Amino acid sequence: MTRLGELEAQVMLRVWARNSPSSVRDVQEALLPDREPAYTTVMTVLDNLFRKGMLRRRLDGRAYLYEAVRSRDAHTAELMLADWAAGDSRAGALVHFVEGMTPDQIEALRDALRVALP
Repeated sequence: MTRLGELEAQVMLRVWARNSPSSVRDVQEALLPDREPAYTTVMTVLDNLFRKGMLRRRLDGRAYLYEAVRSRDAHTAELMLADWAAGDSRAGALVHFVEGMTPDQIEALRDALRVALP
C-alpha cells in the first residue's frame, strides 16, 4: 500500500478534485494559496506519484498531463484495509472504528453494507 507524504497527499487531493487530466501548472495553481511550491517541486512530486503507481500520465505537446489511477474512495479503502489487516484484533479495531463514527457515518455504513451484501 502506498503511503503518501504531506505534499504528495496535498497534490493527490488537488488531482482528485480536478477529476480531469492535470498539468504541473494546473496542480501548482490548485495548491495556492495554502502552499506556494516551485514549479519544479510540483513536477518532482507528480513524477514520484507516477512512479509509485498513483498517477498515470500522457504526453501533451511537450508536457505531461497527469490523472489518478484510482479514485480517492478506492485509495482510502485500500489504506483502511491495509491497516485493518495489520492489526492483532480485527474485531476490536472494527468496534473502535464504529464507536468513533457519527450517526450519519453509521447510516452511510449501513447503506454500504446493504449494497455490498444484498
